[in-house]
Amino acid sequence: MAMSVNGGGGFGSRRSRGGSTLSEINVTPFVDVVLVLLIIFMLTAHVMEFGIEVDVPEVKYVQDTAQQMPVITLDKTGDSTLNGAKVNINDVAAVIHRQFPAAKGVYVRADKETTWDPIAQVTAELGHGKLQVYMVTQPVDTAAKRR
Repeated sequence: MAMSVNGGGGFGSRRSRGGSTLSEINVTPFVDVVLVLLIIFMLTAHVMEFGIEVDVPEVKYVQDTAQQMPVITLDKTGDSTLNGAKVNINDVAAVIHRQFPAAKGVYVRADKETTWDPIAQVTAELGHGKLQVYMVTQPVDTAAKRR
């Protein structure tokens, strides 16, 4: 059986020869926590949905179209975006002609709480740019009304 009287000092000991302790920071737990957080953020980053929340009005009849066209979104405050990128209301037609040269029409997706002024400005600018305007709506849920 081995025994040490002076507090050790053998292989792996953290004491110096003078008897005082060495103050070293153990960074292994810190690195482990940081790596776990990094993995969590990497896994959840693609799940987060970035975009503008727009509640379009409900109507009885909705035309189902499958055409690929640019989408202009107007949020509650009247800010406008073109396929997710901010765009000036007065330059909408020019930007669409530049980015989508073959586009003949545009979907306008406006929140139902948006004031009429930005919607009218966008549709007038699109009409002046010789683009067909299609308003995005959602159908009324008739199954919920029957109950």
